Amino acid sequence: MESDNSFKSLLEIIESVPSRKRTISIETQERDKNFRDVLMHLYEWHAMLERWYREGMDGDIPFMPASGYKWRTIELLNQQIWENYQDVTLTQAIKKLKLSHERVMDLIKSHTNEEIITKKYYKWTKTSNLYSYFAANTSNHYIWAIKKCEVKIGKKST
Repeated sequence: MESDNSFKSLLEIIESVPSRKRTISIETQERDKNFRDVLMHLYEWHAMLERWYREGMDGDIPFMPASGYKWRTIELLNQQIWENYQDVTLTQAIKKLKLSHERVMDLIKSHTNEEIITKKYYKWTKTSNLYSYFAANTSNHYIWAIKKCEVKIGKKST
């Protein structure tokens, strides 16, 4: 599965850095300054996906992306996520992300291909399909995270 491969690649990048250097932040104007910031961003988006999924499957229309935010204010939401996790260690971030990744993978595996790729199969996905939600919060997001982490270790993405 593409998501699992990208997830493993992300962890390998972090593990390639000597442990004493893994928590170093880089000077940047961007929101995410270290591995922890990137991992907790992914973790929180997994949590939102899990909430959307749970509420949608219970017959509700989930509020997306999060209470108090609209898609056009996503930068404010992402900034709030960053602020919420500044006290988390990298070790905690890795554990949390591994667990949330497994939960999301289990959700994906619980569906047939038809359920995942058929648009409007579930009322809560509106005109879209489950795939778009799953991909945005796993494989596509992991590719973003890999690029961010490669910059942090001085490796350019190709």
